[in-house]
Amino acid sequence: MRYLKVLLITLIGTAVQAQKKPNVVFILADDLGYHDLGYAGSTYYETPNIDGLAAKSQNFVNGYAASRVCSPSRAAIMTGKSPARLQITDWIGAKSGTDWRKAGRASKLLPATYIHELPQTETTIAEAFREEGYRTFFAGKWHLGDEGSHPEDHGFEINVGGYHAGSPFGGYFSPYKNPKMEDGENGENLSMRLANETADFISENKEKPFFAFLSFYAVHGPIQTTEEKWQKYQDKAKETGIADSGFEMERVLPIRQHQDNPVYAGLVETMDDAVGIVLKRLEALGLAENTIVVFTSDNGGVASGDAFSTSNAPLRGGKGYQWEGGIKEPFLIAAPGMAPKVISDKVIGMDFYPTLLGLAGLSPQNSQHVDGVNLMPLITNKQKIDRDLYWHYPHYGNQGGEPSSIIREGDWKLIHYWEDERNELYNLQDDPEEKNDLSKLKFVKADELYMKLKKWLAETKAEFAEQDPIFDQGKYDKVLEKYQKILLPKLEKERKRMLSDTYEPNADWWGSQGTED
Repeated sequence: MRYLKVLLITLIGTAVQAQKKPNVVFILADDLGYHDLGYAGSTYYETPNIDGLAAKSQNFVNGYAASRVCSPSRAAIMTGKSPARLQITDWIGAKSGTDWRKAGRASKLLPATYIHELPQTETTIAEAFREEGYRTFFAGKWHLGDEGSHPEDHGFEINVGGYHAGSPFGGYFSPYKNPKMEDGENGENLSMRLANETADFISENKEKPFFAFLSFYAVHGPIQTTEEKWQKYQDKAKETGIADSGFEMERVLPIRQHQDNPVYAGLVETMDDAVGIVLKRLEALGLAENTIVVFTSDNGGVASGDAFSTSNAPLRGGKGYQWEGGIKEPFLIAAPGMAPKVISDKVIGMDFYPTLLGLAGLSPQNSQHVDGVNLMPLITNKQKIDRDLYWHYPHYGNQGGEPSSIIREGDWKLIHYWEDERNELYNLQDDPEEKNDLSKLKFVKADELYMKLKKWLAETKAEFAEQDPIFDQGKYDKVLEKYQKILLPKLEKERKRMLSDTYEPNADWWGSQGTED
């Protein structure tokens, strides 16, 4: 009788475990390029923890961010709606309308106005999980509004470090100057701190289903690392050979040609170390087999503008640009019971919302995630998902990109530029580097795609940039000349200084040492 009782208790326990809702850990990097990871082809940056996650994941090799800059992409992940539909089309804080003139760019267009916070009318992915009994947690970069529109206002019970800022105001080493997070000991690393906060939340909620969103500030500028990691990657750059020049002119700004920035490399590696903290905690607690883990980035790597940190080659462009380097991202989903594989179907940031609900066995929010698709049929090999993808960016940004809208249909990609209404057409299967514009040769296809794009823009009620009535071509030409004659040589000089044996930045963070996290 005692044996039967023990067996019954065991069977009940097994059934309860089988029915337990899966946990979710969503890891979002900031400004990380598709080729900034070892598994995706980088031989310079070292990312063993993310590479290990990729080996266990559904690896979507045609995964895209919803925008070429951060806030719109983040809003799309949170809501399952496109930035155009949300009317959050630029990073929150960017100037628009006549205020744009203050940027001194002398541009032809005045960027479109946009919404500066995530609307309270949207049901976020955090709210959807919380309604189903999940504990919800956010750590890191938010950048979706100020007071009244912080993570805790949009479904997250706990918020560590998330507020209006788009970059770490205090840098990557404590003191952080972050009103949503207490400082650690001097020299504590921000990425490691955010990972430890996330891991501790997981430990405290191991008996309950949880939705944890770890949103790194890394690898956004200001780029910083320890002297030890700088030395490691300076040595590695010298071993592989340092090119004589590091930049070329893109259409507007200089753009980095090589992955040889030792400070950025150290920043990337530390972020990977931080990912390792969370993954190892899941393993140690026995939760890995019942936890969905997502890893992605909000836009392409910063090859041009800001810190000019990395190269996305062979992809063209980077953060802020309309080409693949600006929007193609690492897109990993590791799900319990799902054998790892590479998936080539096109997917986009809005898809995470319905997909995670589906993987967790929760009801869809069909009226909310209207621009996202549940990727379960792809993951389970039941069917392909055939659809077009769209992007709309009626702004200039800081990296050299141009106001434009994009449609991708199959292997075709059309970019429509709003300054002069011209099109570019690429076949990404034959020309993944976007070097050969086919819009004149394949004008029928270009026209067909443009009509589809126009229809989508009308359906989403997209806002548009407008002609600046005081535009002066002569002033604009002088801005471009300054970029080529002054900025380009300056960048080359700074690159060589950063790779030199005597490099020592004029900053407090250089003396920081890695803490035992």
